[in-house]
Parts: sequence; structure tokens; C-alpha cells
Amino acid sequence: MNQQLQAKLKTLPSNPGVYFHKNASGEIIYVGKAAVLKNRVRQYFQKSRDVDAKTWALVSEIVDVDWTITESELDALFLESEMIKRYLPRYNIMLRDDKSQTFVRINMRDAVPFVSFTRQPADDGADYYGPFYSGIAVKNALKILRKIFPYFTKKYSSKSINSKLNVQLGLEPNIENGVTKYKKDLRKLTSYIKGNRIAVINEIKKEMEVAAKAQDFELAAKLRNQLFNLNELRKQIVFGRDEFLDISKDQALVGLCDLLNLPEIPRRIEAYDVSHISGQHNVSSMVVATNGVADRREYRKFKLKTSGNDDCAHMRETIKRRLKHLKDWGRPDLVIIDGGIGQLSAVADLLNDEKIPFIGRNKSGNHSRNASVKIIFANLARNDPAKEKYENVELGTDNHVAKLIARLDDESHRFAVSYHQVLRGKNQTKNILEEIPGIGASTRTKLLKKFGSLATVKNASESELAVVIGSSKAKLVASCLASPGKVK
Repeated sequence: MNQQLQAKLKTLPSNPGVYFHKNASGEIIYVGKAAVLKNRVRQYFQKSRDVDAKTWALVSEIVDVDWTITESELDALFLESEMIKRYLPRYNIMLRDDKSQTFVRINMRDAVPFVSFTRQPADDGADYYGPFYSGIAVKNALKILRKIFPYFTKKYSSKSINSKLNVQLGLEPNIENGVTKYKKDLRKLTSYIKGNRIAVINEIKKEMEVAAKAQDFELAAKLRNQLFNLNELRKQIVFGRDEFLDISKDQALVGLCDLLNLPEIPRRIEAYDVSHISGQHNVSSMVVATNGVADRREYRKFKLKTSGNDDCAHMRETIKRRLKHLKDWGRPDLVIIDGGIGQLSAVADLLNDEKIPFIGRNKSGNHSRNASVKIIFANLARNDPAKEKYENVELGTDNHVAKLIARLDDESHRFAVSYHQVLRGKNQTKNILEEIPGIGASTRTKLLKKFGSLATVKNASESELAVVIGSSKAKLVASCLASPGKVK
């Protein structure tokens, strides 16, 4: 251990936070979280510790350590997850098991939503939070929060004996009083998970004041207890992220601000990408980073109306539709476009009219995270309308700004491709029966249940079809299947 690192370790705080181990070239080789930074980071350099060969290999490369203080242990868990996805440190890959990653899943669209955990998020409309590399910590935290905001852990059933017991214990809501109140409390829980601790507390305070004025003292007492328990959570494990993270210490955000001459550090960054195959099933995606951290609750996807294989036109449609939602979705401080000068030129007038800085990432066919990051930006994005010349900057693989841009651009690519695959999959499972006017889902189900497949239905005679769906419909189906061109 060098003297500079030794002196730096003496300044480690006792707060929870995230630490970054760096090698001689300044590359981040490992990211970790700690309940007490001082204790956890110093453990790496204790000679008496019995550790495996991989950990010793990590320690032998550590030349410098940086850290970011967070409000709580779970706040550190949020930040650790995002930083690993941004920097992809090689020792995190070597020392961690991907199977241990955990996501929290909540689908507010369900009639009676419930909270669950999964290792594989699906594109099913639910909200997913994670991944978290310590599933036990996340599950323990939600157990504590459940005592404040009761929720179901599986699909609701009024016949469940355990459900009645859990209501008495205060772990599940009394759904007999209606689902509206339950969803309201669940939204507070999700808001808390998203990091809006102060907003949730202020909301409960206002509700308590209203209840007290209305002399609903039972409700006021319940809200008072919620406030007390929320404040007590700070002594245990607490969800939080945006409001406690000091973004002035995020080297990527600071570097991005300096590189683009932005007036202030970009708090909301949006990245866009387009996906299609030969101009079919055209879609685009918008992913969002809040204070440098991927913010899945703000992601959006677009089913494009512009046909054909024209990425520039597709990107223009996407940005045009996005800008219609500046009031309800929020205003971006920076936009990242997947593409080169063509894509940037297609949207330049739209973004410049709103005075929104924008850059492009030109991968030139290279999607590798190990490749250098080439960004393109116009002087217009630097508030210099007199010059329209685009500038190219190539950032090294170890550059903090490059890591952030690559992380968001790759995330937008992943999100767009996943949506494209969903649409393509739906189209592939669509059959000609769905295109026959007058033949509904019930009739199609009867046919497929009886004959087993579309091919067998096609080979069936009109009389065989009539036995299942009646003579008039059988005649229509047989005619359309015999001449597919008639189907509209």
C-alpha cells in the first residue's frame, strides 16, 4: 500500500456509502457498498484476513480509493447497482454471481397489486427496481417497510386464512374496505423505493393535518404512527437515492458538464435509440438517468408511425412526440441520440427550439463496451447559433464520461430491441383466423381447441367446421381459408 492511499484511508467516514477501488491507471476495478465505509474499506488491507485468491489479486492492484457517502445502507445498495452497470468493473464480474441479482417487482395495473422478487425482469408493464446484489438486504428492507405500508406478497385471495391473520398483524391491508386506499399506500411505498422519502413524509403530514381538522382522529393517529416509523427507518435500512446523492462528486456528470459547456450539471439525461428489421415493426426507446442513475420509472417506448428503413425520420418522429410531453414527463437537461450527424441533423431544429442540449454517439457498428466512445455534438448545443459545425470527440475506454454515455446508450438500445422483439413476436403468433371479419376470439378458441392447430383447421372440410361453429360461420371460414387474399 502506497503512502498516499494509507493517508487517504485515515479520512474514511463512518457513514454508509459506495466505494471505488482503482488501479495505477485510474481504472475503476471494483465497486462495493458499505454500512460503515471506514470499517469495510479498511478490511481489504488487513493482512490477518483470510481471503481467497481473487480478492488478494484485487487488493494487489488497488492504488487509490474513492467513495460517495449516502443516507443509508440501502441507498448505497441503489447506487452500487447503478455504478456497476455503468463501469462494469472486471473484479465485480469475477467476484460476483449473476444469479444472486434481485429485482423488486410491483405492477400497479393489477386489480390488487402485490410486491414480489425476481431475477429476470419481463416487459410486462410492471415496475422493476434493481438489480440488487444483496437480495437478503432488499427483502429485509421491504419487510420493515411492510409494517408501515402493508402490502400483499402474492395474488390476492379472499379465501386465504393467512391473509386474515396478516391483516390483524398489520402486514396486509383490509381489502374489504376497497382497493383505492390500498393502492394509495402502495404508491407511497413505491415512491419511497424510488428515493422520494421527503416527499412521502410531507404527503403524510398533510393528510394527518386534514384528518385532524375533520376530527377523524383514528386516521390521524394511524398517519402519525406512519410518520414515526418512517423516521425510525433511518436508524435501520432505508430506501433512498436521488435526494441524498451529491452529484457534484459524480466525476462523469461533472466531466460531461465541462465537456459540453453546460450551464449546470445535467440532472436529467435522456437517451434514444431506434429498432427495426428492414423497416418493419419500427419502434424507439427513451431511457432516463436521474442524477446519473438509471431511472426505470421514467422510461418510455414508442411504436413508430413512420414506415420504412429511415433511422433519421424515425428519430425525428420520436423526438417530436417526446417534446409534446415536456410538462408531464419533465424537461431533459441533455439528450443523447444513438447515431451520427444524420440523426442529429434530423432533430437539431426541434431540440434547439426548446434550447435542450444534445449529443450523438456514433458507434460505427461497434457496440462493444470496451471500445472507445465517439460523441458528436453541434455548436448549437453550446448555445452558439452562429455556428452549425458538428464536432467529434473520442473518449477513451476509462473515461468517466465515456462510461456514462455508453451505459445510457446501451440501455436505450436494449430497451428498444426488447420492445421490437415483443411486437415481432405478437405478429408471428397472429394467424389468419384473426383477420376474418365476423370471427371473434370465442370462435377461434373453439376451432383451435377442436382441431389443435391452424394447419388442421385449414385442412378441415366445411361440414367438419360446421359441427364446431355452425354452418354460416363454417362457410365463411372455409371460403376465407381457401382464398386468403379475400381476407382484409
